[in-house]
Amino acid sequence: MNRSHVHLLDLPNEVLLIILRKLNNIDVLYSLLDINNGRLDILAQEKTFTNILNFVNTDESSLRSVFQQQITSLILVNNDKSARVRSLKEYTRNVYAHILHFFKNLTHLNIICPYIMFCPGLSLCDLPATTFHSSILTHLSIMVENFDDCLYLLDGRLSQLTTFNVDVYSIESSSTIVHNMNKLPNLKCFSLKSYFRFQQYDLIPSLLRHMPYLEHLTLYLCIRGSNRIIDGTCVQNDILVYMPQLHSFTFYISAYIDITDLSLNLSREHIQQTLINIGQQNTATIVNYLSTCTVECSILSLPFVFDFLGPLGNIFPDIVFNYVTYLHVQDNDPFKHEFFVRIARSFPLLKYLRISNIDPQISAYMKLTSKHIQSYSMIEYPHLISLDVSHGHKDYLEQFLNETKAYVPCLTELEVYLRDLKVVTMNFTREETRRNCAKVKQLIFFEARLDNVGVGVGVGVGVGCRPSCQSQILIDT
Repeated sequence: MNRSHVHLLDLPNEVLLIILRKLNNIDVLYSLLDINNGRLDILAQEKTFTNILNFVNTDESSLRSVFQQQITSLILVNNDKSARVRSLKEYTRNVYAHILHFFKNLTHLNIICPYIMFCPGLSLCDLPATTFHSSILTHLSIMVENFDDCLYLLDGRLSQLTTFNVDVYSIESSSTIVHNMNKLPNLKCFSLKSYFRFQQYDLIPSLLRHMPYLEHLTLYLCIRGSNRIIDGTCVQNDILVYMPQLHSFTFYISAYIDITDLSLNLSREHIQQTLINIGQQNTATIVNYLSTCTVECSILSLPFVFDFLGPLGNIFPDIVFNYVTYLHVQDNDPFKHEFFVRIARSFPLLKYLRISNIDPQISAYMKLTSKHIQSYSMIEYPHLISLDVSHGHKDYLEQFLNETKAYVPCLTELEVYLRDLKVVTMNFTREETRRNCAKVKQLIFFEARLDNVGVGVGVGVGVGCRPSCQSQILIDT
C-alpha cells in the first residue's frame, strides 16, 4: 500500500474510534454528524460521544461560540439520581442555572427525567432571582423539588414563557411564602404533574386563576385528606370557569375519601354524569376501594396520555392504556388470575408493576390439589422489567414467577419479601420459576413483611417509606 495515499476513512472502525475518543465529545458530534457520510454518522452516535457532553469545559473549545450563540432548542436527558446529590441548591446552580447562562439564545429547554421519582429537581428557595432567569425562553419542561419552585418560575423571571411543563416532586412540602404573581398573558400551554398525594388542593385553583389566557391545560394530581370528591362540578367551578380561552383539557385527578362520611355520593355513574354535564364526554371514572375505610375516586380524560397510573383496583374501564409504563395495583379484595389477564391486555407497554394486596389470591378452602388442577391461561408481559411484590401476598409472586401462569421474558428487577421468595421458588430450586427469574439482575428484598409500610405514602413504583431491613443484590450473570 502506498502510505502517501492513506486517508482517514481507510482506517477500520476500531482504529477510528480510538482516535475519536481522544477528542472532545462536542467537537466529534459537531464535526461528524450530518456531513453526508453514513459511516461517520454511525460512529459519532456511539455511546462514548453521546452519553456525556462536557458543556462546562468548552471555554477552550473552538465550538464555544457555536454552542452559545446558535443553539436555540435543547433537549437533555437527566440520568442523575437525587440520592447522589449533596445539595439541591448547588445542583441547581451548577446544572440548571448553568444551562441558561451558557446558551445565550435558548428559547426551548426540555429536561427529561427517566427516573422521575429519584431525579434531582430544580430548587430555587433562598437563591437569588437571577439564578434561573431568561428574557427569551418561551418553552420549558422541567422537574422541580416542590410547589414553591413552580411558583418561583412564574414570578416574572421567565417573562416570555408561553409553554410550561412542570413535574413537582412534592406539593405537600410547600411553604407559606407569598409569591409575586400577576396574570400570565403569554402563557398558553401549562402542564402540572405530581405523583405523590398531597392535602393542599386549594393551591391548584389558586395558581390556575392567574392563567386566564391558557389554551391547553394538563393536570395529574393525587389528593388526600380533603374528603371531597373531585367531580365535574368541582372541575367547572375551580378550574374551567377561570379559563375562557381553553381549547383542550387533559387530566387525571384522584381523591382519597374516608368512607365513614356517608354524606358523599360515591356512585361512579353520578360522578361520570357530572363530567358529561360540563361538556367532558371523553372521560372515565374509577371508584376503587383501597381498604375498609378508604376509597379512591378518579376522573380521567380519554385517551389516557400519561405513562403512570395507580393505584388501580379490580374494577377499571375496559379500555387500552397505550402509554402507561408504570402501574400500581391495590384493592381491598383479592386479585384473581383473570385480573392479571385484563392488566396484560389493557396495558400493552407495561414495564414497571407494583402490587399492594395482602389477601391471598385463592382462599384456603379453594386451594387446588394435584387431583383437581385448574388450568390457567398463561399471561405474557413482553415488556415488564420491574416487579414489586413487597406489599403483596406471596400468591402474586407465584402468579408472575410460575411460568405456567405468566411469561415475563424481560424481568430484570424484583422487589420482594425474602421469605415469600424462598417459599415460591422452593428455596431457589423450583423448575417452574427458573425461566422467569433467569434475567433478574437486581434483587431487592426485605426481612420483614411490608404489609403496612409504604402503602398509601406514594403512588409510584418503588415509592414510599423504605425500612432499614431492605437489602439489595446485584446479580452478575
